[in-house]
Amino acid sequence: MRLPPLPADRWDDQVRGALAGMIPRERQHPAGAGNALATLVRHPDLTRAYLGLGVHLLFRSTLPPRVRELAILRVAHRRGCAYEWDHHVATAEAVGLTAADIAAVEGGPSTDEFDRVILDATDELDATSNLSDATWAALGTWLDERQCMDLVFTVGGYCMVAMAFNTFGVEVEQTER
Repeated sequence: MRLPPLPADRWDDQVRGALAGMIPRERQHPAGAGNALATLVRHPDLTRAYLGLGVHLLFRSTLPPRVRELAILRVAHRRGCAYEWDHHVATAEAVGLTAADIAAVEGGPSTDEFDRVILDATDELDATSNLSDATWAALGTWLDERQCMDLVFTVGGYCMVAMAFNTFGVEVEQTER
């Protein structure tokens, strides 16, 4: 772990303010925030700026939650981000992804044509930072313009998060499930 979570005795109003709008005040401490946010708040200004986008991607996106989670899990898998994977598997299951869907994210066969389009688009964005005209057109048969934009930003945003979490060494919390 290169950057451990910020110790509780260093959580001041600036740190708590960086999390305002993301988590309730009673969770604005290292244990309540979780390792990712408790690490990010080492830089409160950056945290506040990033969380504006993060809140949109996770809670206000025009993407259906199932599509969002397919893309996030694919990024986590491709980038080897254990923290992102662990946290989003539970979210993915809650929005209807099955064990077979999650296996497809990890490279198994997907029988759903739309899922394949989302997974292929995610792979293409991650590999080339672009989409081919054919992939853009395929997305357009399922998603409107804003949803396509949200998909691009979701993939890019979670690639950035995976890069940060992997680099900082953010560890998955040891919790019972």
